[in-house]
Amino acid sequence: MKRYFEVFLKGHDEAFQKSFHDDSMEVLNRIAQSIINAFKAGRKVILCGNGGSGTDALHVAAEFVGRFEMERMSLPAIALSADTASITAIGNDYGYDRVFERQLESLGHKGDVLIALSTSGRSPNVLKAVEKAKQKGLLTIGFTGREGGLMKGMVDHCFCVHSQRTAHIQEIHMIALHAICGVVEQVLFG
Repeated sequence: MKRYFEVFLKGHDEAFQKSFHDDSMEVLNRIAQSIINAFKAGRKVILCGNGGSGTDALHVAAEFVGRFEMERMSLPAIALSADTASITAIGNDYGYDRVFERQLESLGHKGDVLIALSTSGRSPNVLKAVEKAKQKGLLTIGFTGREGGLMKGMVDHCFCVHSQRTAHIQEIHMIALHAICGVVEQVLFG
């Protein structure tokens, strides 16, 4: 077992080292500034993802609505993976590939920000949400891994984790997203 832990943690460290460099720090800076600009303009952040990325979307929405590290006013954010009734109804009536697109159609407005999480960059329902967001005038941010998939070329800003392992991609996504939450709080309320 010890060997497995060593290999797993080494993989995490390699993903971290490969993913945080000058170029990616500039991408994170642009992402944070886009979110700050949206909040300053009275707009909201909408997040979506499947499985672990869906729960990461919930987690980040809660950091904005509740708080991250400081007491401050609530910031408008919503995760499209939160509404079980909508997900199951849309999945049943339209197909699972439309569960985020359909919600975004009603909840997203020009000037809002969509944060789309897909470790492969190929999740059909996430890609459809990005397409809908672009049609509606939302700024689109992608968090992906591996080579970025189709999403990398579709979004306005993309943070891509350099790993083939889903667990490490999700781990690095959360580090980056937590850092963004911290920057947003400091700039808006620090």
